[in-house]
Amino acid sequence: MKKLYFIRHGLSEMNKSGHYAGTVETPLSEEGRKQAKLAGQKARTMDLDLIVSSPLSRALETAQIIAEEIGYHKDKILVDAIFIERSWGDWEGKPFRPIREDEFDAIPNSERSEDLIIRADKALRFLESLPAQHILVVSHGTFGRALRHHVIEDMPFVAEAGDEKLRLPNGEIIQWI
Repeated sequence: MKKLYFIRHGLSEMNKSGHYAGTVETPLSEEGRKQAKLAGQKARTMDLDLIVSSPLSRALETAQIIAEEIGYHKDKILVDAIFIERSWGDWEGKPFRPIREDEFDAIPNSERSEDLIIRADKALRFLESLPAQHILVVSHGTFGRALRHHVIEDMPFVAEAGDEKLRLPNGEIIQWI
């Protein structure tokens, strides 16, 4: 049976400053690099066959740091845009302010929740089609919640503003399957 692991990239500079990043490039902070290194040390016992990453630099650098820690060749990291973070449209780069999850669909030019859920389902089917048995996905918080929604039965995607129970922490590897 396949094992699927997920990690939200290490803390980025925009996470640190409290801004919506979405598809905007933002580097890892020093703390984020340390989180990735610690995650890589923990991943040494996971017998990973494959590391899959979003192409955004904060996720890809996290994947590369983990790969280095476990002796996985960086050029074997599978990079695919299907794992990219949700676009926040006109809010990208703006300071974070809590709103209800269902209000995000009203942000001009943002990726709609329904479209994100469909993309996450396609990503899961893609992962299931791969021959690897122990896969680590390095991606982003909102995309990760959408993916988790498909992987774990009865796991909601939508959370109320400020609800930390469903949030995915930066830099922690979680086994879903």
